[in-house]
Amino acid sequence: MRIDIVSVVPKIFYSPFSVSIIKKAINKGLVDIYIHDLKKYGIGKYKKIDDYPYGGGGGMVFRIEPVYKCFCNLLSKRKYDEIIFMTPDGDLFSQEYANNLSLINNIIILCGRYKGIDQRIRDYLISKEISIGNYILSGGETAAIVIVESIVRLLPGLIQNRKSLLNDSFQKSSNYISHPIYTRPAIYKGWKVPEILLSGHHKKIKEWIDKKSYNKKI
Repeated sequence: MRIDIVSVVPKIFYSPFSVSIIKKAINKGLVDIYIHDLKKYGIGKYKKIDDYPYGGGGGMVFRIEPVYKCFCNLLSKRKYDEIIFMTPDGDLFSQEYANNLSLINNIIILCGRYKGIDQRIRDYLISKEISIGNYILSGGETAAIVIVESIVRLLPGLIQNRKSLLNDSFQKSSNYISHPIYTRPAIYKGWKVPEILLSGHHKKIKEWIDKKSYNKKI
C-alpha cells in the first residue's frame, strides 16, 4: 500500500510515523507513506498557496492551483484508488470504511488548513470527504494520522494474531463494543477477575463474552 499525504505543515507527521505500529509497517515493507509539502507547489516567488475568500468573510482559503499541480504530479506516476479530503463536514469515519481502505493500493489524503479550501477542489479533484468527529481541529493533519493508523494496523502481515483484530470493537457492527478483558494476576488488592474466565469452561466463557459485549447507543 502507498499513502501520499499533502499538507502545509508536513513536520506534524514525522514523530507519529516514526514510532510504534506505523513504523513497524513501514519497516516490513507493508506500506509506503510520503508527505508532500503543498508550499512547494505554491504560486510565485513566495510560493503562495492561499488567498482571501470571494464574497468577504474572515480567514484564508487554499487556492486551487497548488493542489491541482501537486495532484497532477502524483497522478502522472500512478493511479490512485481514493483521493480523500479531511473535513469536519465529510462522512463520519468508521471501522467499516477503514476495513475497505486497507484493501486498496494507493491513497492520497489532502489536509486542509486556515478557513478551508476552494470548493472547486472538493467538486472536481476529491473522491471522498471524511470527518473523524463533530468538532474542529486547526487542520486535517491530526485527523489524517488517525485515518492512517486505523488502516495500517489492518494490513496482513503486521499484527500476527488476526483473530484479535476481528474481535475489536466496531468490527462486528458499527456500534459493537468488545467485552471487558483481564490478565494476571487473578487477584490484586482484593480486586478479582471474574471466576468464569478462570474456569476453563469454553462454552460458558463464550456465553459470558457474548453477554458482556454490547451495542453502543449512537
